[in-house]
Amino acid sequence: MTSRVKVFGMIALLGFVAGIVAQLCATFVIPWFVEVLPLLGSVTTYLISGFAGAILTVALVSVWAYLNGKKDPY
Repeated sequence: MTSRVKVFGMIALLGFVAGIVAQLCATFVIPWFVEVLPLLGSVTTYLISGFAGAILTVALVSVWAYLNGKKDPY
């Protein structure tokens, strides 16, 4: 039961950090890219949000897999 609570706690912590990164991205990075790439117009925000979501998902799954992987493979 203790290991299950640890896993839920780690997932909650990773989700919290992902939310902070997403907020920072929405506040600072997306407006900067809209200024830098004005030719794409409103599509820029969708492209950047999708790219940030993909990176966050890969990072979270990688950390989760690393933490829950077998310690001794042999």
